[in-house]
Amino acid sequence: MNSREEKNKDKQEHFDDIERREKRKKRFLLFLKIFLCLFTIIMLNVLYTKYISTLGLIVKEKEIKSEKIPDSFNGLKLIHVSDLHYGSTIFIDEVKNLVKTINERKPDLIVFTGDLIDEKYKLKTSEQEKLTTELNKLDASIGKYAVSGEEDEDEFLAILNQCNFTILDNSSDLIYEEDKSTILMVGISSMESNQNIDNAFNNTDTTNNYTITLVHEPDTADDILEKYNTDLILSGHSHNGQIKIPYLPTIIRKNGASKYPDSYYKVKDTKLFVSSGIGCSDFNFRIGARPSINFFRLRK
Repeated sequence: MNSREEKNKDKQEHFDDIERREKRKKRFLLFLKIFLCLFTIIMLNVLYTKYISTLGLIVKEKEIKSEKIPDSFNGLKLIHVSDLHYGSTIFIDEVKNLVKTINERKPDLIVFTGDLIDEKYKLKTSEQEKLTTELNKLDASIGKYAVSGEEDEDEFLAILNQCNFTILDNSSDLIYEEDKSTILMVGISSMESNQNIDNAFNNTDTTNNYTITLVHEPDTADDILEKYNTDLILSGHSHNGQIKIPYLPTIIRKNGASKYPDSYYKVKDTKLFVSSGIGCSDFNFRIGARPSINFFRLRK
């Protein structure tokens, strides 16, 4: 038989073993809590960056093919920017990053489809000078074109004219290559200004020229295509809803972008691309509609 001392020793070892198991369990639970906290922080950061943040500019690359594109324009690189809304979530550092991102791609054409300065922001003279200096660094081998948005006023004209943009409000321009082949660029001002589609397409040959039309509000596409042909329409204004819940229709639809708020549509035989823009309007955050620019390559 075991002596009393041996029995007590066995009991003590049993209690010690229980205590060791409890300590290991506590350490494991502590480690699990730390891991779950770190994992939650990381996932929230990823979700914020991907779906909510107004930072993190993305570039949407698309190839556009048409038999109407002349051989000499085959491979042309076009960058489409819209809705900067400077003074909302966008300031000079973000503009510097935007210019760098665009110039790295060595575009042939740069087009801007309106809303340069946020209507609620009072731009200081010193800021206007800095903004003009940065935007003047945008480099396009063929040219830079723009149309105004509903929030664009005198500052828009002053800044973009100094940055060598051709303002195409209700007008058009033929773009020539060295072999004298052409594509047609048409611009239409915002619905809330003196929009004149007839004047924009006056004396244009959209049958024989590949035609790109710039407009701020995408819903203007229906008014254009009632009377005129165009191969490609580039617009902005909607911010692609600015709040976008995956698998659900666009919730926020602005006047002028209620029918066509999303990034791409085929309207009759015309391709319509709607930029998500850079800045914000109405409220200074985005969900699921990241700030972006469109980078197109035209292919014969």
